[in-house]
Amino acid sequence: MVELRIKVGPKGQVLIPKIIRERYGIKEGGIVTIELRPEGILLRGMPSLEEVFEYLKQHEEKLRALGAREPLPGELARLSIEDEYDESVH
Repeated sequence: MVELRIKVGPKGQVLIPKIIRERYGIKEGGIVTIELRPEGILLRGMPSLEEVFEYLKQHEEKLRALGAREPLPGELARLSIEDEYDESVH
């Protein structure tokens, strides 16, 4: 585990070092989430909409390369979200 000591500014601001911002995709004007945990604060970078769309596009291309197809109308009506994550069904 890496531990850094960072000084807190007068308005409670902290500077996230460049190497960490790059590693976790935190960009100027970007959004981060703060989660309060018993052991401390968890700070997470959130991808931009463009990054999410690019990821989804690449994922779709991988699925198509594997021979996956879009469901036909009515096929999904027989499924529930619980079945999607129930490993015993697959």
